[in-house]
Amino acid sequence: MIEWFARATSDASLVVLEGFHAVKHAHRFGAEILAVIQRPDRSLRDLAASVAPDMLDLIDTAEPVVGETFSSLFRHPHPTGLAAVARRPNPIEPDRMTRSAPIVLLDDPRHLGNIGATVRICAAGGAAGIITVGDVDPWHPAAIRGSAGLHFALPTIQARTLPSIDRPIIAFDPDGDDASGFVPPDDAILTFGSERTGLSEGTKAAADRLIAYPMRPGVSSINLAASVGIGLYMWRLNAAATDEAIG
Repeated sequence: MIEWFARATSDASLVVLEGFHAVKHAHRFGAEILAVIQRPDRSLRDLAASVAPDMLDLIDTAEPVVGETFSSLFRHPHPTGLAAVARRPNPIEPDRMTRSAPIVLLDDPRHLGNIGATVRICAAGGAAGIITVGDVDPWHPAAIRGSAGLHFALPTIQARTLPSIDRPIIAFDPDGDDASGFVPPDDAILTFGSERTGLSEGTKAAADRLIAYPMRPGVSSINLAASVGIGLYMWRLNAAATDEAIG
């Protein structure tokens, strides 16, 4: 099975899953897992039995790999000692994503950890999908590690330029309108700029509305994933209130 990990470094159709929770979520959300390896350690099966019994069969089929060999496969081996290779799902066009929840778009994100954390937030928050614009692959192993494998829980695609989609674009920017009381529409594209430069001028021009979070004076910005979480929470609050009113 180790050969799959070498192959995954040059085959864009494959992705590497590092760590128990990354493998767990990929498995849980229907990933086609091609190879699983583990450091021989009884505690891994005990962990699965206590928090994710649906993982037991997969762990029982994982190939044991001695510590040094296991560590040589990764820059920073995950402490849980579990890893897998899965097939990357075919991308879903934005027009095919559900319109009952917002799409999250990241405008030229640069930090793989931030991308992964954002995917995790989007999966938990019920986003319709996530689009990254730019040259950084959102399916990089470091991003998947940051998302704990939740890339498989929702459409996650890369676009080289801002895609043309028939949805309102709500862009979050310090120069925008105060977000207090703002409710993002269900079919919005919630758009967030890069960690260093923020939104591009082209993205700002394409936006239907610019929104700014109220922040304490002297604080210039917040983390990308945190910003996405706030935007989705604003939408979820309204969705919950609407459901309660209907019920």
